[in-house]
Amino acid sequence: MHHQFNSPDGPVDVTVVKQGDEWILGEHKAVVERDGRLKIHLSNGESGYATVAKVGDVWWVHFSGHTFNFERIEPGATQSGNDGGLTAPMPGKVLEVLVEVGQSVETGQTLMILEAMKMEHRILAAAAGTITDVYFSTAEQVQQGSVLLAMTELED
Repeated sequence: MHHQFNSPDGPVDVTVVKQGDEWILGEHKAVVERDGRLKIHLSNGESGYATVAKVGDVWWVHFSGHTFNFERIEPGATQSGNDGGLTAPMPGKVLEVLVEVGQSVETGQTLMILEAMKMEHRILAAAAGTITDVYFSTAEQVQQGSVLLAMTELED
């Protein structure tokens, strides 16, 4: 299963595969032991126990003296083709529009918040750029796949 998370260094792609009692995370492995502890085995041979907690939409991972936090990027809330549009992952209601036309945004910045299935879904910028259109306002209903807003990406 493929997931994408926001991190302080930008989006991180993670592919997770379950093989028996192990979870394969890219080149690394994680095992939930009988006592409930999570043991991480890194590709460089290092291993140790991790503590993982979810607070709101953010996962906090404590491992080997370091603390990492990741926010999952909602599936479907990504660029749709080359036009820079961002689409609704499912039918819902716009709770909040956090940007306006002409505004510069950074990778991972929350642009809009939707309510669907009694949950909040954040629409995030997949890249840095400028908002060119906002198609829906607060309290409006949207259908799955509706283009919510458009942006042009900054060129390197």
